[in-house]
Amino acid sequence: MKKDIKAFIKEIVPIIVGILIAMYITNWNENRKEKKYINQIFLSINKELTETNEDIIDKISIQKSFIDTLDFYLEDNKISLLDITIKANGIYIPTIKINSWKAISNSRIELVEHNKVSALANIEEQKEILKMKTEKLANFLYSNTKETGKEKKEFMKIMMLDIIGTEIPLQKEIEKIIND
Repeated sequence: MKKDIKAFIKEIVPIIVGILIAMYITNWNENRKEKKYINQIFLSINKELTETNEDIIDKISIQKSFIDTLDFYLEDNKISLLDITIKANGIYIPTIKINSWKAISNSRIELVEHNKVSALANIEEQKEILKMKTEKLANFLYSNTKETGKEKKEFMKIMMLDIIGTEIPLQKEIEKIIND
């Protein structure tokens, strides 16, 4: 019986060692693939956020110029909101790019550190808030294009300042992620 146990151990040990080595290699390979995937996703996220950051900075200066135009024509009852919008060359809102974040958040979010998940989720939420405010501004402008009164111009100015007030913290959050 001792011979049978020794023979069994001699046969089973190489099999167990082989299985353990194969499992180690498989785990190592999976970890390597996950790291590569995360690195590629974050390269893409950083590229999108860098472009978004530049767009926000650019659009805020254009929006401030629009507000200056509103202020200039505030008392002029002959100039409508549409005329002001045309004189200011339109209203511009930045494009918030988060496609790579959405891709990972819908599939392999467990691979991302909590602080990055939180920051990126916050950017996504602020994007939705900005979208809502932009839609309200567009609806206001479309329904008041012929208005020339000071009150409507002041209200539009407040709406634009509110949009800028959403973009600035969003831009700062983006810069924080880019610089990490």
